[in-house]
Amino acid sequence: MKKIIYLLLILISVSSASAQLPNNNMYLLSNLNLHPVPSQFNAPWDYAAVWGYVAPDGKEYAILGGTMGTSFYNISDSANIYEVDFFPTNINTSNPDGGVLWKEMKVYSHYAYVVSEADTSGVEIYDLQYLPDTVVFVKKFTAPGHRTTHSISQEGPYLYLNGSNSAFGQGVAVLDLSADPENPVLRGKWNTRYVHDCRVLRDTIYAMNINDGNITVIDARNKDSLKTISQWLNAPNPSPHNCAISSDRRFLFATDEVGGIPRLLKVWNIEDLSNVTQVTTWQPTNITTSVVHNVEVYGNTAVIAHYTAGVRVLDVSNPVAPVEIAWYDTYPSNNGNAYTGCWGVYQFPSGKIAASDMKTGLYVLKVGKSVGINNSNNNIAEGYSLSQNYPNPFNPNTKINYTIPENVRGQTSDVRLVVTDILGNEIATLVNEKQNPGNYSVNFDGSKLSSGVYFYKLSSGEFKEVKKMTLLK
Repeated sequence: MKKIIYLLLILISVSSASAQLPNNNMYLLSNLNLHPVPSQFNAPWDYAAVWGYVAPDGKEYAILGGTMGTSFYNISDSANIYEVDFFPTNINTSNPDGGVLWKEMKVYSHYAYVVSEADTSGVEIYDLQYLPDTVVFVKKFTAPGHRTTHSISQEGPYLYLNGSNSAFGQGVAVLDLSADPENPVLRGKWNTRYVHDCRVLRDTIYAMNINDGNITVIDARNKDSLKTISQWLNAPNPSPHNCAISSDRRFLFATDEVGGIPRLLKVWNIEDLSNVTQVTTWQPTNITTSVVHNVEVYGNTAVIAHYTAGVRVLDVSNPVAPVEIAWYDTYPSNNGNAYTGCWGVYQFPSGKIAASDMKTGLYVLKVGKSVGINNSNNNIAEGYSLSQNYPNPFNPNTKINYTIPENVRGQTSDVRLVVTDILGNEIATLVNEKQNPGNYSVNFDGSKLSSGVYFYKLSSGEFKEVKKMTLLK
């Protein structure tokens, strides 16, 4: 009896750094740890960011940045996830450059752009059009004065380099890809503050000033002259690392990486940039110690890389009250406040999530049916699907495919498919009628619209799903 009581006391005394519920509503498809750093380097971690690419034929590919190099994985077949190509980083074994530990990437058209803090790393350009057979390294592009970059952002045919070497400017610099994606053109810079990362939406930059705790909003309509719009302190314990914007552009989700504990996901109402207000903060279920790192928002779903707490998925259909609906811990040993565990996340149109763990590589995960569905009823929603439009980006026509399942009474379903702008204004109704079960394809003509990001929404009964598409003219 004394042994039992003693054991119970030990369990009760375990700190919150190790307390966590089991993985929930999320399962592992594959974990690939193919390029760890050799032990003689004594590196603190092996992998950094992850991103994704969807080919014109719908196949999905994960891109993983590692200290040893950059990997490209075909994740289309859940039963056969494999590495297509690997491009090693040139490391000086006698004096390894710690900058190779940081590696981030973004995709435009069929090109991947990879940056790091390794000296003279510039921007590596990879051509993805030859997948699934191979990836082609195009070249390393270095703008005048540019040597290193902490992170990279993208909107339309523009790249935004964040936190570069001081001589080049440690704020934001714009690279223009519109004329030739293999030969970027340096445009304007904003160097009022150090920018750790940023999100760009409709020519507006939301810059994370991790050193002084501010979030700065920048007007980027004129790519040669970036202008400050507003700023606010990401309190409490302000140290903003990255952010994402809700699909209706009313809310900003910001992560805090350094500073005092707890380090929170903060949700801000940004409808009035002269009066930004915090509406809530969030931490993972049962965990108060882990550090939040990166957040991505897809429709009504937020996917979060939360270092030692792994991948966390939120229903943010009501941003004022996020609901955690799934999680998978890539670092199960503890939930402490160390910078280790899950670095980045990316969700594909299929619902697969690619995640990078700093020591154990690529994770490909899948979430339960509730993801991407407002107030979902799993029994009703099962069988519905809304595919990513193809091509995407498009000019000016694209196709949207969707599936209507059999309902319980075998009757037709009321179906509505609409297109909205980024503010949520409805600009086109593509379908508004009763439809029989089956697969459907609808053409959308954007010839009368300006270039930019748009959303299309499928509604039928209690099923609702939203996806993003980009018009490039």
